[in-house]
Amino acid sequence: MATQTAHTTAPGVDLPLPRPPRGVRRRAGLPPGEKALVARPSTWVVWALVAAFFVFLVGIITSVVVDSFGKPWFDTWLPEAWSGDFYLGAWERFGMAQVIGVTLVVAVTVIAASVLIGVPAAYLLARRDFPFKRTLTLLFLLPVLMPPITYGIPLATVMYNAGLGRTLTAVILVNMVPSVPFVIMTMTPFIEQINPSIESAARMSGASLRVVFTRILGPLLVPGILAASVLVLVRTVGMFELTYLVSGPESDTLVVAIYRAMTASGGGEARQLVSSMAVVYTATMMVILIVALRYVSPTQLVARVKDTRDD
Repeated sequence: MATQTAHTTAPGVDLPLPRPPRGVRRRAGLPPGEKALVARPSTWVVWALVAAFFVFLVGIITSVVVDSFGKPWFDTWLPEAWSGDFYLGAWERFGMAQVIGVTLVVAVTVIAASVLIGVPAAYLLARRDFPFKRTLTLLFLLPVLMPPITYGIPLATVMYNAGLGRTLTAVILVNMVPSVPFVIMTMTPFIEQINPSIESAARMSGASLRVVFTRILGPLLVPGILAASVLVLVRTVGMFELTYLVSGPESDTLVVAIYRAMTASGGGEARQLVSSMAVVYTATMMVILIVALRYVSPTQLVARVKDTRDD
């Protein structure tokens, strides 16, 4: 015979009602058993601000895209004619093929050099104790926290005195100044989360430091390296101040080329040409992010750290 279990309470004792979600309160005047909830005014204010932000963001992007395809108009909301001639004109007028190529070369080179320098430095900060370690960590933070223009002008002076002004080498070097500390600050806590006993076991088995770093730590650090590379990529492609100070006609990145197009001939360039370049810049950034996030995701990073802790 099947038995049934019943949950009973003592007479006169009411079970506590579940706590409403954060930012939500119960509607006044309802019986205790009712579950109707009302959002607090602060919640509505937050959602209204978020909605307004996205409306402005979409509006700005839409206006630039429309401006890049539309013929000049003055008394209507939308252009009377559409054309893609401005993209072809911007491509030929400003040498977009070379500009995009320079941007990709600078970004890839800065990422590779920053990872090669930053990961070993992050390993030393995470695994070794030495005098003035905190002071050195603070020095690494300065290029990340300070506005680039504050150290960009002295850095550009050094580049010009060394004969590297307006060259691709100068653009790569100045972009590495904030990128290497950025990799170090990103990778140091990631390395600290890896159990040191893994390295100790490998060293006891006869593995050298190079083998431990390349064969054992390397696969564990791949998600962190990819995450740091994505952040450096976005930062390098969007870095204007440092690149503008040392770049020239043959070494301009896309963001600097857009600025030069806006200020060329006293602002005489067609607005639609500049809008076309801005759309190309935005599309390039989106493609880079989509490709990069195809190989690294926050869930993958968290899962790899969890597996490392379990080991």
